[in-house]
Amino acid sequence: MIRRVHSPTPTDVLSRRSIRPERVLVLGFFCLILIGTVLLSLPIASVTRRTIGIHEALFTATSAVCVTGLVVLDTGTAFTLFGRIIILVLIQIGGLGLMIFATLVMIALGRRISLRNRVLIRESMNTTGLSGLIRLIKWFTLMAGIIEFIGAVVLSIRFVPKYGLAKGIENSIFHSVSAFCNAGFDLFGGFRSISQFRNDSLVVMTISVLIILGGLGFFVLLEIYQNRMRFAKFSLHTKLVLVITATLLVLGFLITVSFEWDNPGTLGEMTFSEKLMNGFFQSVTFRTAGFSTVSQAALTDSSKLIGIIFMFIGASPASTGGGVKTTTIGVLVLLTFSIVRAHDSVVVFGKQISANVFKRALTIVLISLFIVIVCACALSLSERGSDLKMIDLLFESTSAFATVGLSTVNTQMLSRFSQMFLIPVMFFGRVGPLTLAFALANKMEHNAKNRLHFPEDKPMIG
Repeated sequence: MIRRVHSPTPTDVLSRRSIRPERVLVLGFFCLILIGTVLLSLPIASVTRRTIGIHEALFTATSAVCVTGLVVLDTGTAFTLFGRIIILVLIQIGGLGLMIFATLVMIALGRRISLRNRVLIRESMNTTGLSGLIRLIKWFTLMAGIIEFIGAVVLSIRFVPKYGLAKGIENSIFHSVSAFCNAGFDLFGGFRSISQFRNDSLVVMTISVLIILGGLGFFVLLEIYQNRMRFAKFSLHTKLVLVITATLLVLGFLITVSFEWDNPGTLGEMTFSEKLMNGFFQSVTFRTAGFSTVSQAALTDSSKLIGIIFMFIGASPASTGGGVKTTTIGVLVLLTFSIVRAHDSVVVFGKQISANVFKRALTIVLISLFIVIVCACALSLSERGSDLKMIDLLFESTSAFATVGLSTVNTQMLSRFSQMFLIPVMFFGRVGPLTLAFALANKMEHNAKNRLHFPEDKPMIG
């Protein structure tokens, strides 16, 4: 009798010896949030020199680590320099990835990167193979540092004259990092985000570029640099990311200016050029950024609905943004067109997409949609005594899950229960889809080698 021998992969070996890699990533983010909570709850972090409370500290730390941007305290006025630095560090670690920072620390200490750590790095970066990972981490870190530095220098042109040298430099660095990491935290006070700069093209467009670059993903940025923008040489992943991102940005811009052109609460009172600029920025910020130049509460219901869809889609894989990711929705759209056209396979840019990709994409979308709906229903029950509309609660739920940070209801005005419910939603929105993708990939890879075939049947559909 011949028995099939399954050759163990590095992940299989690790799973027998220790906790699975995806679980380690979840625990890592959880511990980082706890550390941030403790530090932000210290009296030294508050301008009142009294603790802000565990609830407020936990919510802020979760929002920062998950690069969400929803806040219950005004970041610019409630926290001291110590508190703002802690928030900035949490944003940077959460945006670039926990394992990247852990690896950099080990490299700085001269420690050897073990096989277990390399597998964890591979999983956190959503890539395949174990070779060249340390070199990639160094590239990604350098790339992020250069982009954030350039962004801070450009923003300082406006912030230093306005706020003075020290405050201007702080604002420039903080908002450059916050924008590139798609976090949406700001220091301008009054829960106004960057609305006071809605007429300033330098600030608005710089933050827009930082958000877009952060949302493309590090592998895409690296390919763009290596291939000098020659589209034909890009991988299928990079081609899909660039095409889908450009399509969403253009669609978001056209829809926003169409729905908000005459709305006095948003674009209605602006000049022609300002309407175009702020309409584009709204399209950008819907993509998990969290900054705003116009009141989100004043948006028409149509714009809010479109915003919910765009937030749910989010940024791209291996990026600083959230959502179910552009390529996840992209491959499902391609599958739909393929089925409508009665094609047996999905081919794009001369490459055929694996069936397992569609299974993973559909699973992630359905689970994510379920979480958003459950969250919206929970908020609706919690806010029964208020006059909040369901569209606004759905907007808040999607914003939390997709780690966007936009709010039409002012998060700090929600009940304590609603705020507490948003915390695990933000956490799952940051690590859940990613972890789920890892788990599904590993299981499908394992099951593909040990698959049993059963008789097929065709239940009625539609």
